[in-house]
Amino acid sequence: MGGWTRRIGVAAGVLLLVAAATGCGGGDSGDVEAVGAPVGVTVDGSAGPSAGEPTSAAPTGSTAEGLGAGPSRTPTPSATTSKPKTSKPKAPPKQVPKADVPPPPAIQPAPASCTAPKYVGTQASRAEVKAALTTAAGVSYWPVSAPEIKVPVALVKAIAWQESGWQSNIEACDGGVGLMQVMPGTADQVNNRFDKSLDIRKYQDNATLGANYLAWLIRYLGDLSGLGYSIDPADCVDHVDPCLLNAVISSYNMGPGTVLVEKPDGTYDLKVSNIRYTDNVRTLMTECECLAF
Repeated sequence: MGGWTRRIGVAAGVLLLVAAATGCGGGDSGDVEAVGAPVGVTVDGSAGPSAGEPTSAAPTGSTAEGLGAGPSRTPTPSATTSKPKTSKPKAPPKQVPKADVPPPPAIQPAPASCTAPKYVGTQASRAEVKAALTTAAGVSYWPVSAPEIKVPVALVKAIAWQESGWQSNIEACDGGVGLMQVMPGTADQVNNRFDKSLDIRKYQDNATLGANYLAWLIRYLGDLSGLGYSIDPADCVDHVDPCLLNAVISSYNMGPGTVLVEKPDGTYDLKVSNIRYTDNVRTLMTECECLAF
């Protein structure tokens, strides 16, 4: 998505690349399961997104600090035991058509008068939030063309805790809404393009939007880098290593354009653009109090 920037400590949003705007189509018909109205993007090396696999752009995340609730501690890389990284050859990268690269988000700065988030409606219980996040993580967003893509439930829970402290009714100054801090414009684009009725303020739909975006990042970055779709923490030396898991987390916060490094031959390497956010989420995947809820 190119050059995304986000202010630290403010919840971030989502911008989805809508297939109708690019004219992309074809591919695996009916490839998306109708669970929680998934909104993923197919990134193919040839024909582009398939008709059955919606094209989306991204929410940009932010830390939960400043939202009034979230992790009470700031994990550090030293808290995690590093392990030697075994070298393995990369798979040949898939060449993603330029038309499939999502555009930069139209980020609206928060009003100067806005210094704190607001709360709208009734907050879902922790048990309800846990069920919604677990369900969203369990969706196979590309059951035909990329069934191996899995979004770990620990990752979805950790990002939701980092973004909102599992507060389903929180709305940030910049427009981010709910558990996964999804932007309203992204939800509107998805609903209009795919004739859905996802409600950004319903915690179940919000969880699905965030989890689906993570699945899209796995596919998009995995294809471009040639790393495949594994986001096993064992593939990472530490929390700042440019492995796929760290790149996906970093992209949720800052956008995929900030983690992609194009090489002279047109292929891509990955980097971690926002170490603190990535380290927090990685640590929360194993140490978050939310895992015990």
